[in-house]
Amino acid sequence: MEREDLNPSGITVSHFKNLSFSGHQTFPFRYTWLKKGVDAVKEEPSVFSSEEAIVTLGIGKNMVASIRHWCLICGLIKREGDGTNHRGRFVPTALGNTIFAEEQGLDAYLENPASLWAIHWRIATNVAQATTWFWAFNIFRENHFTRAAFKRELETWIAQQRKSMQSISSATLERDVNCFIRTYCQTASDKASFVEETFTCPLVELNLITELPVVSTYQFQRRIKETLPQGVVTWAIDDFWVRRFPKQKTLRFSELMYAPGSPGRVFKLDEDAMTVYLETLEHFTDGALQYDETAGLKQVYRRSPVFSMELLRRYYE
Repeated sequence: MEREDLNPSGITVSHFKNLSFSGHQTFPFRYTWLKKGVDAVKEEPSVFSSEEAIVTLGIGKNMVASIRHWCLICGLIKREGDGTNHRGRFVPTALGNTIFAEEQGLDAYLENPASLWAIHWRIATNVAQATTWFWAFNIFRENHFTRAAFKRELETWIAQQRKSMQSISSATLERDVNCFIRTYCQTASDKASFVEETFTCPLVELNLITELPVVSTYQFQRRIKETLPQGVVTWAIDDFWVRRFPKQKTLRFSELMYAPGSPGRVFKLDEDAMTVYLETLEHFTDGALQYDETAGLKQVYRRSPVFSMELLRRYYE
């Protein structure tokens, strides 16, 4: 199985010089956008550089740019070829086709929470293109936060990366933080204005962040995720393993729980929830991955290669 679009999850973020705090045009993605983007590039690879994109996608110019941004960040489309000789041309990725393909797509209308968890995984492990999202789930350690404190902590972290980053304006960061919160949380102001369902980001359904009664105060939900299936967790474990520890045949429980870009961090799991997923790995992967606790040492062993996209497909089917 071809492995593609491996974002640098879990690598020390200071290794990356091209971090990003813009591109979404202040819009979280909406229910129909990702399918529109995947379908459009499958039909015409250069659609996003075409003046006809507004007509083709049926939305405004800024939203066209936002759809392109989110499809790239979610790992649903990629640049055609090596990205240099095919400038402005895109094709669907394996994940994009698996979820959204017209005939073989397994969840074209995002009706299965597994698709949303897979998309969340791609976003929150994409340090180079969705830096605030990566930072929030992998670096930021507070469970309760205000919008102002969140932005302040992010600014502090950015200052620590200053040698490898261009300066970011306060206004740009404010827009990025606002977009991040609206990706996962339908705020009181949204509800008061009676936002249509199609205008709400689908990732709100994951209940990863909730708004508290105090104005502009939020909480990450670290607990068992009832809608997070074994297939997505297994896919994420293998993806993380290949990116971060490609030469290792074993992976410690602590790495899966607490390393930047790990399933424990990205899915906001507690240790009990992670253990439940790990205990079924051997059965789910037909023995390819095995979890073991011996003499207090908790590890996952790789016994044979895992074709994680096939495991993801198996869950849907």
